[in-house]
Amino acid sequence: MTGTGIRLHAPAPGWEIDADVVIVGSGVAGLTTALRCTAAGLRTVVVTKARLDDGSTRWAQGGIAAALGDGDTPQQHLDDTLVAGAGLCDEAAVRTLVTEGPDAVRRLIATGAHFDTDESGGIALTREGGHHRRRIAHAGGDATGAEISRALVDAVRTAALRTVENALVLDLLTDAEGRTAGVTLHVMGEGQHDGVGAVRAPAVVLATGGMGQIFSATTNPAVSTGDGVALALRAGAEVSDLEFVQFHPTVLFLGSGAEGQQPLVSEAVRGEGAHLVDADGVRFMTGQHELAELAPRDIVAKAITRRMQEHGTEHMYLDARHFGAEMWEQRFPTILAACRSHGIDPVTEPVPVAPAAHYASGGVRTDLHGRTTVPGLYACGEVACTGVHGANRLASNSLLEGLVFAERIADDIAGTAAGRSAAPASGGPVPQAQTRTLPLLEPEARLRIQRIMTAGAGVLRSARSLAGAADGLDVIRAEAEAAAAAEAVAEAAAGAAMDAAAAGAPEALPAVALKPTEPGVEAWEATNLLCVARVLTAAAQRREETRGCHWREDHADRDDAGWRRHLVVRLRPDRSLAVHTTDSADFPPTVPQRPQEQ
Repeated sequence: MTGTGIRLHAPAPGWEIDADVVIVGSGVAGLTTALRCTAAGLRTVVVTKARLDDGSTRWAQGGIAAALGDGDTPQQHLDDTLVAGAGLCDEAAVRTLVTEGPDAVRRLIATGAHFDTDESGGIALTREGGHHRRRIAHAGGDATGAEISRALVDAVRTAALRTVENALVLDLLTDAEGRTAGVTLHVMGEGQHDGVGAVRAPAVVLATGGMGQIFSATTNPAVSTGDGVALALRAGAEVSDLEFVQFHPTVLFLGSGAEGQQPLVSEAVRGEGAHLVDADGVRFMTGQHELAELAPRDIVAKAITRRMQEHGTEHMYLDARHFGAEMWEQRFPTILAACRSHGIDPVTEPVPVAPAAHYASGGVRTDLHGRTTVPGLYACGEVACTGVHGANRLASNSLLEGLVFAERIADDIAGTAAGRSAAPASGGPVPQAQTRTLPLLEPEARLRIQRIMTAGAGVLRSARSLAGAADGLDVIRAEAEAAAAAEAVAEAAAGAAMDAAAAGAPEALPAVALKPTEPGVEAWEATNLLCVARVLTAAAQRREETRGCHWREDHADRDDAGWRRHLVVRLRPDRSLAVHTTDSADFPPTVPQRPQEQ
């Protein structure tokens, strides 16, 4: 697999760091990888877009799923995951997750994470949507992600790992053989546009989180702009399943004009017995699925959307008044505080909820060791597509996936580093031949992209809506290209004018030209969002069926004969998209297999 030669328009690196591995992201996936790489003796650098403790992991409320309870087994966890994934899970990846998951959670506890306990002192477990057993371990009631983040950040600081905070990753560096050789990045600071540097390393791990900011309303933080997926595409990596964006069914409804990050009302609230009702107080999930309110998220989100359409309303309600004040305060203090801050008291009134973009089930395609189709480039967590989630993620499998595959990635990097130390060095990064810089978008394009994607590629999709989204994205792309072309014309004209002046010709009037966007964090983010939105829309157009969290109104049925397979996309050097399908629900290898490798 070769790179595209496409790079973000950015200044040349002004500083460098040398390492054995650079990890981009500071959530559960990134920090777990970093700690294990450090324990293996590797020089490890963690790069994170915000503060070290500000990754997406800290927003996770419900918990982490693993077969830890009496009577529960990895096989039962596997069965629930496969059902939720709607026929598109890679079973080998799921089996890896559920069998290695319990011990990974125990190692997390040994690292310092404190989970809630029951009266006997064991780990307290709850249920969430799609699970037939109580297997969700939680912390602080509904602050599981915050506790996991605290424990891992403390461990990283104790280990004195080298970290670079407030840094936006830009592009992958490669050596003469096309292997990974590090990344370029921009350290953000108020008013700074000259903070571009490089971390030189033969292994790069993308743990950049999600891409929820391509939609107007999302549970994702503002930093979730698909940077890792966009970088991987420019580097020539394959991405898969990007059409499967999970819309969480129960996000606090803040009004029809609300945009940006929205408060999540965890699935665990339904796991403890809350009911979904309409404005008349009628439960509408009963009879629609054997698990009622605890059906997989795609089923609940669709049911809520249908009910909203039937009633002509913008939200439904989650009724948990029967919990009482004490349960709300002890079990769900974070959600209680969020609701009350918006003038809603769940103790005395139903909570208005509606679906919002929550999780990308797809991402950069990897194997069971986190390896992408670019040598030396790994991906872990939400940015990756391991095949675990299929067409719809099972609740609370995301934190577990981050843990399990982070450990596998670290072990693979350590093994590769040991082999590399005995071999001749292949050299460091080389200048990128025939590099083409990507025209940058104006920061204002971010809002346009979000509204286009929400209208055309949101919960409900059709050929017409997706074509509208594709056309809208093409307009934004054409505007950026026109501005870049105008700059090139202006530069050529300026050069010609200088030559003419030197020859004694009269001075010409200056031409009026479009002004290209200057490099900067907001422009880079908007450009990454457009890249990811184009891929998502193209995949959603191609998949002419309804499966998991991909809902086509014009193709309402699931089509196993035609579509029980994955869509794989890569970026061509001319920036068009190459799309193909796999032969089955199982992914082909990303790299040549080693002896006895699984």
